[in-house]
Amino acid sequence: MTSMKLGMPINYAGAFRETINNLADFEAAGVERIAVPEAYSFDAVSQLGYIAAKTETMELQTAILPMYSRTPTNLAMTAAGLDYISGGRAVLGIGASGPQVIEGFHGVKYDYPLGRAREHAEICRMVWRREKLDYQGKHYTLPLDEEHGGSGLGKSLKIINHPVRDNIPLLLAAIGPKNIELAAEMFDELQPILFHPEHIDAAFGESLAAGRAKRDPSLGDLGIVVQATARISDDPEQINNSRELVRHHAALYIGGMGARDKNFYNQLAIRYGYADEAKLIQDLYLDGKKVEAAAAVPDDLVSAMSLIGSRAQVAERVAAFREAGVTCILASPTAPTHAERVAEVEALRDIFNG
Repeated sequence: MTSMKLGMPINYAGAFRETINNLADFEAAGVERIAVPEAYSFDAVSQLGYIAAKTETMELQTAILPMYSRTPTNLAMTAAGLDYISGGRAVLGIGASGPQVIEGFHGVKYDYPLGRAREHAEICRMVWRREKLDYQGKHYTLPLDEEHGGSGLGKSLKIINHPVRDNIPLLLAAIGPKNIELAAEMFDELQPILFHPEHIDAAFGESLAAGRAKRDPSLGDLGIVVQATARISDDPEQINNSRELVRHHAALYIGGMGARDKNFYNQLAIRYGYADEAKLIQDLYLDGKKVEAAAAVPDDLVSAMSLIGSRAQVAERVAAFREAGVTCILASPTAPTHAERVAEVEALRDIFNG
């Protein structure tokens, strides 16, 4: 039986200090990982540094640092620093994001996401092993020589400090076939979004098999990390409220994250078998009909992606995620009060433990 960690994501907004001060309760209740998103909000790293001081055992995951906004060595230094102050609890989650954010918010050209991800992973691991950085890639050259636009004065350096670990877990956020294959080949973990466990083979099976065939055995098995809204309840109103959160989240991505002809999440829904529904959701969302777009998200997709319902129903979904090879669920408890959310996490921990 696949061992599965219970994690939690932290929201972009809200009363951050109050949320973090409450983390000790979630840690005591069995949460093993906390994940802080970045996108185009506050940076994730400074928040994780604060969290490191407030917690003892939780893994600290970046979720997700865009590759284009930091150099590979900067990412490696950042992860090593977070690992140092937390006593070896860092998980470096990286991803390509998309052109709307990268070119719109960062003003950096969005190009070669696959090749850049590979080179980021290779360079990060060189840094953590304290190797001198002599790297000749397609996208990154270290040191940067005159041939590639440098002054010729760059030196091949290695990180000054000794990292706590030379193998900090590397996670790739991915849903595209080639990126899934890359994650299976050379990353420790993969984090897909809008994950439907029953359709993992249809959406990702061929890519996972191709990547695993090239995987270095020393990396161990590929971990799969997914995010899921959670609400254990027999109250129809509570269940419906939580399902509405899932609907609006799915509609945002399937309908609005990207241009009409370049939306990775819409393409994922199509691979799941929801071609007509994906088109309808996108048409409605891009026409400004966000409520109608959310209502068009199929009921079975909402159920599949979440941990919502009676304890027995949630246990069935946990089993489905486990069967699909998921090794960590970042569960977002939606109970109305902190005490209820802690109780919900404890119940999830019990379900995870079988």
